[in-house]
Amino acid sequence: MTGTRVLICDDEPQILRALTLVLSEAGFEVVPAATADEALDKAALRPPEAAIIDLLLPDGDGVEVCRRLREWSQMPILLLSAVDAEQEKVRALKAGADDFITKPFATAELIARLEAVLRRATPSADDPIVVVDALEIDLAARTIRAGGREVHLTPIEHDLLRVLVRNRGRLMTHQALLLEVWGPGYETDTHTLRFHISNLRKKIAPAGRREDYVRTQPGVGYRFAPLIPDAGLSRRGAKPRK
Repeated sequence: MTGTRVLICDDEPQILRALTLVLSEAGFEVVPAATADEALDKAALRPPEAAIIDLLLPDGDGVEVCRRLREWSQMPILLLSAVDAEQEKVRALKAGADDFITKPFATAELIARLEAVLRRATPSADDPIVVVDALEIDLAARTIRAGGREVHLTPIEHDLLRVLVRNRGRLMTHQALLLEVWGPGYETDTHTLRFHISNLRKKIAPAGRREDYVRTQPGVGYRFAPLIPDAGLSRRGAKPRK
């Protein structure tokens, strides 16, 4: 990920300098900003590949910056906050943030989380195209169509859908999904998982049907299941499974 362009927005000069130094030494190209307006202007001028945004800014709110970026970009976004409050995390997730990190934090942890969200945002050429009922999922291109309309997912929603689809029919426990999508240290964060699953369901919901593709096993986990018995799961050019 050397040379990956990362926007950092924090109004505390010492934190901005420290993060710029640490990420630059880790091989990232850093774009520093001290205000919400500056961050949005720099992002629009030359779009970064990821963003790290502080929650409290002198001219606005990091959640609003995240929401504005999500209007046109699917880049991974991490929000920083000195407040470890559940409602703040929910606000960040609703705005499209991929991760929420509480200050103070170890720089090694921040870099590890940044690298993790960037890895998840990088498609694999080996991923299949999945066709289930009226739902078409190109996992490599990270594009989704439902009933012919394009569906826009956040990077985290894409990752959840990829894991569920690749394990079609299998019950995936909360812990397994959290480890697969978020990585070690998130095994008990079921609230975050439920939030993203709820958003994913709404976006890919089959029109005119009461069933959901993502089924819940209360207290255990989730499974991806088609609405008809023989929905196809195939690689490019391959015939659907019998």
